[in-house]
Amino acid sequence: MSDEYDVLLRDGGIAHVRRLRPTDRGALHELVDRSSERSAYLRFFTAGRGTAHAYIDAITSEGYEGRARVACLHGRLVAVAEYVPSGEGRADLGVLLDDAVHGHGLGTLLLEHVAVDAAEHGVRELVADVLAENRPMIRVLRDLGLNVTQRFEDGTLHISVTAEPTPRLLAAIEARDHEAGRASLARVLAPRSVAVIGASRDEHGIGHKVLRNLIDGGFCGPIHPVNPNATEIAGLACHATVPHGVDLAVVAVPARQVPQVARDCADAGVAGLVVLSSGFAETGRREAESELLALCRTAGMRLIGPNCLGVINTGAWLNASFLPHRPVRGRVALLSQSGAVGAALLDRLEVSSFVSVGNKADVSGNDLLEYWEEDDDTSVIALYLESFGNPRKFARIARRVGKSKPVLMVKSGRGQAGGRAVRSHTAAAATPDVAVDALARAAGVIRLDSVSELIDTATLLAAQPLPAGRRVAIVGNSGGPQAMAADACERHGLLVPELPVRLPDARAAAALGNPVDLTADATAAEIGAAVEALAASPDADAILVVYTPPFGDGVEATRQAIADAAKRAAKTVLACVVGYDGLIDGRVPSYAFPEQAVVALSRAVRYAEWRRRPIEPVPVPPPADEKGARQIVRAELEARPDGGWLSPAGAARLLACYGVTLVESIDVDGAESAAAAATSLGLPSVLKATGPVHKSEVGGVRLDLRTPDDVRRAYHDMAARLGAQMTGAIVQRMQPAGVEIIVGGVNYPRFGPLVMIGMGGVMADLLADHAFRVPPVIDATTMIDELRCAPLLHGYRGSPPADVPALADQIARIGRLLEDLPQVAELDLNPVIVTSAGTATVDARIRLAPCDQPPSPLLRRLR
Repeated sequence: MSDEYDVLLRDGGIAHVRRLRPTDRGALHELVDRSSERSAYLRFFTAGRGTAHAYIDAITSEGYEGRARVACLHGRLVAVAEYVPSGEGRADLGVLLDDAVHGHGLGTLLLEHVAVDAAEHGVRELVADVLAENRPMIRVLRDLGLNVTQRFEDGTLHISVTAEPTPRLLAAIEARDHEAGRASLARVLAPRSVAVIGASRDEHGIGHKVLRNLIDGGFCGPIHPVNPNATEIAGLACHATVPHGVDLAVVAVPARQVPQVARDCADAGVAGLVVLSSGFAETGRREAESELLALCRTAGMRLIGPNCLGVINTGAWLNASFLPHRPVRGRVALLSQSGAVGAALLDRLEVSSFVSVGNKADVSGNDLLEYWEEDDDTSVIALYLESFGNPRKFARIARRVGKSKPVLMVKSGRGQAGGRAVRSHTAAAATPDVAVDALARAAGVIRLDSVSELIDTATLLAAQPLPAGRRVAIVGNSGGPQAMAADACERHGLLVPELPVRLPDARAAAALGNPVDLTADATAAEIGAAVEALAASPDADAILVVYTPPFGDGVEATRQAIADAAKRAAKTVLACVVGYDGLIDGRVPSYAFPEQAVVALSRAVRYAEWRRRPIEPVPVPPPADEKGARQIVRAELEARPDGGWLSPAGAARLLACYGVTLVESIDVDGAESAAAAATSLGLPSVLKATGPVHKSEVGGVRLDLRTPDDVRRAYHDMAARLGAQMTGAIVQRMQPAGVEIIVGGVNYPRFGPLVMIGMGGVMADLLADHAFRVPPVIDATTMIDELRCAPLLHGYRGSPPADVPALADQIARIGRLLEDLPQVAELDLNPVIVTSAGTATVDARIRLAPCDQPPSPLLRRLR
């Protein structure tokens, strides 16, 4: 685990957790002195504090054999938790908390972190002796989420906790993390009072604009302009410094003044800062931004920005931004990392709240997902992101949130290649953008290609019920645009079935068929009646109305008729009023062009299908020798600190730790040793050069060598052709024919691992037939079936079906390897020959790169 990090507590406060240091002795003795005698007795079973002080001396001495973590709140050390190995996979557990932080969830959080750390260091059982009267500690241990056993003896409970993380622990950690995340933002996004620091009389100044928006927006709580050079601004009394007890401070002062403002806010007990000021990381001043974040974290304040537009909460009548227009209240919660994009989205969307995160130094999409998940005013969450802070945490939260509220995302930077050279087939295909696609798919996030698609889709999802299926009834007054809509439905996987239903009060041309063309003379009433009839039909899941003005009764009458019909419809209704965008009567999304409407509907249909699927449990990871694998990686990186490609033997050893066995190979360094190896393994044989990356492209692979002489000649010929780039060769026995598949993976430092499968062999790059997943891979069989070559595995044209379960098992094992070992930068198993008898992994390439061990995905922490 990382040596130090910040965590959120149950009440929304921020604690700093790090490893115990010998220099903490004085602060720990002060902690003991602050503890009540009752607390000391419950922890150490003796009256007085002498035993507690002796304990502090012991854990800060040079001979201390345990592992401990301390927690600091507002800069003061307030807790310590430790485990001391006692042999045979067991360890003694202890925790001491400041009386002032009882009930904040800090003890539970420290025990979570200690338990995970213990498991990572081979401890299987944590043991604690607890007095029977110490009910809070007993309850914490029981509710932790780990398997607990206990026995009672002489007034003491001997509690044994299994250190191995369980699904129950993960669920408990997520629930506690969610509670803490919401609490930390409650006073920021729904404040009781707001201070504007840097407010001025200049109507063109940012601070004045924020103050004016707060007043004009109708914010009900106290508003405090802060400016030492004024006594009154906009009719409000001005303060020289921020008053005590303010929930939210909006900061609009030059960047150089912001750190002191943050200190003043910390002293005043402010809950959160929105820093509008620019001049931080976006201009290269990363240290200044880090200083600001550290000030906020130490004080327990959340930070939005810097370099942002502000925040809006229409339900709380809060417009703490400097935008020129008043937001319209709606059901969409909006985050934007770009100020310009955020302003454009606010012009087109009706929002419940809006957060411009700017440089995203602290509050991120993950935090806001936690808050908006239970926000009664929000039914759709829309995100414009330029970067991820913690992608794997985002995926876990978004997957959960998405089961009740759609999460839409536009992520910029689709064309980036990752900023580094890659040499494996997998890394060439699995770009960072492909990784984002895989993450979004796994989490049920609706990833969109443009801001306009975000607006279109969010409007539909916020205004209409989810479609129950893919069947679309198209009705309107003009055949051409309706035909365009039908074509678009086919392109986007929607169905336009025949509809054998008569439409009351509609003209004869509408009796049968789909699209239903009411002709240009159709009145508004006829169009409305057709919508109602189609909505009542069991053969349609959504109704798309296509109206071309100015025919019939005109735009306004027809729009009203569509809206009135939609009120009585229990199905998804949307419209294309050609040339017009926007909501009709606040409930029916309307689009200027048919394709626009169909794209938005197709996104809603796919999201509805994902949401209806049962939540798949995270599978039990396949067994692995994780400790042995880490030793191999550590030894390789000690020998080559910059990393590099493993030797074939090294790759085989590492894969064997995860139950992936390569076809038996023998390294050879000449024609005679190659012939001897072929005789030993059995003929026919395969000879492969070592050294070249893509051997087949340079003549570095010879197949079906049937005699030792064939092997000798092949070696001489290969060595003459390749010259110095051939550093040796390996010999394998020729494998039976089967379907050649590639299984691979990459680890991006900022993103994490990604698993790929595809058509293998020499076709790996040519056909670009790939499927990707973020591990753990919970649907390997589905992943396989996404390949265009999948029919070859299921018995194509009379061939025997291949062993797909064996291939799925191998994918799961590679997924675990990539999760456990972030130092594995690139991995190719190519080809993996899949037959009815199983899989044979013929060749493997693994590249290591130095990488800090990422934090356990189980643990709660900011970022």
